[in-house]
Amino acid sequence: KAGIPLGVMKVLDPRQLKPDSMETERILTVLDETIVKLEITRLIPRIIGSLERYARMLGPEITSSLLEHQKLSMEIEHQLASPGDEESVTAVEQRLKCSLRNILRLFLANPLLYHGLKYEVRVRESPADVFIKAFMEFRDFTLERLLTSPDEEKEKIQFMEDISLRVEKNMETISALREELAAAIQTRDEEVNRKDKTIENLKTSMEDLAKDCKADIQQIMKEGEKQQKEDEEASQDRCARLKQDILRLGAQFNALVLEHRASELVLRKEKCKAEREIQKWVQKYDTDMTEKQATYEELQAAYNEEKAQLSLLMEKHALLLQEYTQIEEERRMLKEKEEEAEREEARRNDAATCIQAFWKGYLVRSIYKSKLKKGKGKGKGKGK
Repeated sequence: KAGIPLGVMKVLDPRQLKPDSMETERILTVLDETIVKLEITRLIPRIIGSLERYARMLGPEITSSLLEHQKLSMEIEHQLASPGDEESVTAVEQRLKCSLRNILRLFLANPLLYHGLKYEVRVRESPADVFIKAFMEFRDFTLERLLTSPDEEKEKIQFMEDISLRVEKNMETISALREELAAAIQTRDEEVNRKDKTIENLKTSMEDLAKDCKADIQQIMKEGEKQQKEDEEASQDRCARLKQDILRLGAQFNALVLEHRASELVLRKEKCKAEREIQKWVQKYDTDMTEKQATYEELQAAYNEEKAQLSLLMEKHALLLQEYTQIEEERRMLKEKEEEAEREEARRNDAATCIQAFWKGYLVRSIYKSKLKKGKGKGKGKGK
């Protein structure tokens, strides 16, 4: 697709064709309306055949029009079956055409009804379907011709020529590949024949090897039987020795059983004595634990009482701590206010001292200036 020109793509794929002028849109509208009329006309016989079923959906106006159309169809069929006046036949045909146009107009005025009937009414395939399909193809062909410019037509022709050249090249490539495939198949057959011969030779070698192995197996069987006899004799000698060992060990086992029974009796006596001691210690433990349990309960009661008192004291302590914290905070704030007041007082004193010093300097300068003015006035009088 990357190598196909845009104009050729539009021509090859009718879904990409879009009307680009008012005249084209009008032509397509007429063709689309004609297709819809053809589909409605195809449904009309089926609807008339089951008119009672679709009467509520169609409404009174369309139902009456369909009944009228049915009467006209029956009338024209009757006239065609019995030859008569051609003028009356022509008149009935004209009325039938007018009735069909009226029905089509009513259906086109209500597109939802048409679409509902299109999926509701089941129609068998008929020659009308072939005609409608051909008309749809004619509509697509017309759209293609209307939207294909001369340049795009040239591109299409050039593209088809290029495709033909590519097909020829591909056919040549395919022929060469077929020749290579035939050569490869021949080579493979030769290799298979060679391997078959190798397999036959190996089969012959295996048969010879089986014969040799059979002789070797017989020799091994003889040696195995001889070895088995020797092993049986050695096994019998070993079994005799083992029986003597079993008798000796049995005597030792009986002596050990008697010894262990005597030691077991002593240990049973010690066990009974230990159990009596344990019983005494258990009784003593129960007595001590009963006393300690009573003491523990007394201590637990005292502990609970002290714990309750501690809780009250802790609550009081929390309240006192809160009050203490509040008092400390108030003291801190009062101290900060006092320190701030002291700092403010110090600033005021410093400011007053500065103002007084400034004022004293101002007074001294004023007195000095007045004295200077008086001195200058006396000097001028003396000069005169």
